Amino acid sequence: MNEMITITREEYDRLREAAEDLADLQAYDRAKAALDAGEESYPADVVNRIVEGENPIKVLREFRGLTQMALAEASGVNRVQLVTIEQGKRTGSIATLKRIAEALSVDLDMIA
Repeated sequence: MNEMITITREEYDRLREAAEDLADLQAYDRAKAALDAGEESYPADVVNRIVEGENPIKVLREFRGLTQMALAEASGVNRVQLVTIEQGKRTGSIATLKRIAEALSVDLDMIA
């Protein structure tokens, strides 16, 4: 059985605005829960650079304020090897990528 209800435009606009506010609050709650659970978030420009195809190691290294030499030292990876991985000339072994990820304080999934 289909029932129809007619409301004023003013009431419709008020209900629509309330629904949008509720959606915003739910999105905030999800983001807050993720942060409280220890999930790190990144600025939009960092995410956009990675999505647009820039090497995630380079993007995250720059986000962390590290030089290639500093990341090489922190990860124990040869600087030349790090440069070739950042340039996409080599992919690096899982062990190498894991050391880089640990030095950048990110999950291996972020850079692999």
